[in-house]
Amino acid sequence: MTSKNPPNEFDAFTRVVDKVLSVPKTEILRREAEYKKRADANPRKRGPKRKVTPSASPDPVADD
Repeated sequence: MTSKNPPNEFDAFTRVVDKVLSVPKTEILRREAEYKKRADANPRKRGPKRKVTPSASPDPVADD
């Protein structure tokens, strides 16, 4: 018992897939970085924390 999908369902599915796959990689990376920034700012985060990389600028407190 196999039934075929009407052509309009296939076309709708194809349009949705095309929209999802048309997002540029730079946009995906930008959104992911934004999400990580918000997630790291959450003090109640459970699980292992991401290590903070030291900044390139010297520590102003250490100069005193």
